[in-house]
Amino acid sequence: MLTQNDVKVIEEIVEEKISAKTKLLPTKEEFFSNMDEVMGELKNTRESLDLHTGQHADIHDQIDTHETRIETLEKHLHIAPVV
Repeated sequence: MLTQNDVKVIEEIVEEKISAKTKLLPTKEEFFSNMDEVMGELKNTRESLDLHTGQHADIHDQIDTHETRIETLEKHLHIAPVV
């Protein structure tokens, strides 16, 4: 049968093992602080991607407009289109 002293020694050993295995883990506050930073960076990246995608759409629209205008000018001036 275990004595109270045996239980105390076992608790100390378990506490030491748990402390050794968890000492490198961040605290709850550190974890959430880091996650806030990461989520902020993710939000900025998504916003940049949305802006970049919008710029591509604008560029493609502008190219389409230019191609239409060039075709109209080529037809008006009787110039063979360059392929």
